Amino acid sequence: MRRTVVVTGAGVISALGCAPAEVHHALTTGRRAGAIADFDPQAHFGARNARPLDRLAQFVAAAAGLALADGGCSPEHRRDRPVGLVLGTMFAGVRTICAFDRRALELGPEYASPLDFANTVLNAPAGQAAIWHNLRGPNATIAAGVASGLQAIAYASELIASGAADAVLAGGADERAPETLDALARAGLLGREDAPAVPYATDRDGFTLGEAAAFVLLEAAEAARERGARVRATIAGHSAGHARARDERIDHRVVSAVCRAALDEAHAASTDIDAVSAAGSGSVDVDACEARALDLLFGDRAQPVPLIAVKAGLGETLGASGPLQLMAAMEAARSGCLPGVAGLESTDINVTHVDIRQEARPLRVNTTLIDAIGWDGHCCAIVIGTAANDA
Repeated sequence: MRRTVVVTGAGVISALGCAPAEVHHALTTGRRAGAIADFDPQAHFGARNARPLDRLAQFVAAAAGLALADGGCSPEHRRDRPVGLVLGTMFAGVRTICAFDRRALELGPEYASPLDFANTVLNAPAGQAAIWHNLRGPNATIAAGVASGLQAIAYASELIASGAADAVLAGGADERAPETLDALARAGLLGREDAPAVPYATDRDGFTLGEAAAFVLLEAAEAARERGARVRATIAGHSAGHARARDERIDHRVVSAVCRAALDEAHAASTDIDAVSAAGSGSVDVDACEARALDLLFGDRAQPVPLIAVKAGLGETLGASGPLQLMAAMEAARSGCLPGVAGLESTDINVTHVDIRQEARPLRVNTTLIDAIGWDGHCCAIVIGTAANDA
């Protein structure tokens, strides 16, 4: 028998704050920032030596610690009950990887740092965070492009639902490294430099790169009840797929089918969805594809479905984006306020069943669809419930 999976904690390191409520307030007031300028390791790690952790691993360990604390999952509890960690990331510690290779190539192999080498593998941040917080459960790193973070949450949910784990930290992280900026610019994916990108805007020409780490603490409902944990949401359903067609376009029908499969697993109709926490980033093609997919999915509704686009405030945070979208959905439910799309003055997205607007609005949110879509075709969808009887 499959078990119910609930969210009992959330932690975030971002340019708009280090608490979900703080990020939500920034989104509702239209604040926009991409790079994390004031991260202080000592504020999160105290006197412990954080030197073995590179910058991204510090983000991951700090966000994981905040999620554990928010969920009341104490060190004593983690000694008695194994907690796992699943991290989604697109580039992992690319800054460290490139610095290590550059030093070895320019100065010679004898100058390559053994301390840096430990951080040059994709799963290093997840391993470092598990060591740091004594997480002795399953440990995995998911690499599925922009969809990595949401797929990490889906995978962790499956571990718990199937009985393979009782508690798992799940989320994602990526950093704004010069090498990443250069690669994305060469690929023609970044927007103009003079202004932050606005999802779904008429003049969008690419996204603004942000950075963040975000985790949620997932638990089996009975395990959460046993320790008296507060339940913030229920993971009701999830699905994943790949939507890149042979002609290199992203097929909106596949994206819509992935979202439909998540609704089916949640035993939810399209009319049950109160809001969508969307993947819109400012990408010309992906934004249009997502809008068409949602319009198809919600075609039987009398009223269009309201939409949140967190990347309007935080930029494209790659692996962290899906977990941030989930947190935005939980905070919208808690506060009764749905953020708008910051900076959106006009849109050329022609849809009937999706409500895309600039202004924040009061809204009662019980059930939310979260979707992640990458320009490489990876896509994922999760349905969460945040009704009063789940909280």
